[in-house]
Amino acid sequence: MTVCDNGCGIPKEKLEKLNEPFYTTKENGTGLGLPVSLKIIEEHRGTVEVISKEDEGTEFNIALPICS
Repeated sequence: MTVCDNGCGIPKEKLEKLNEPFYTTKENGTGLGLPVSLKIIEEHRGTVEVISKEDEGTEFNIALPICS
C-alpha cells in the first residue's frame, strides 16, 4: 500500500526521528501514532519505506506478507 502527498516533504533531520516515540512537530500531538503503527507493521513481518523529496512531497510504502 502506498500513501503519498504532494506537500513540502519532510526534512532529512526530521525523517531520522520519525520512529522515535514522543517526537512530534504538532502542538497537540503525542508523537505516538507513527511509532505504534510502524511497530504493528513490523510485528506482522511487514516493512515501511519512506521517500521524501523537498518541495515534492512524501511517500510511505507499506508492504505486508500474504497470509497462507
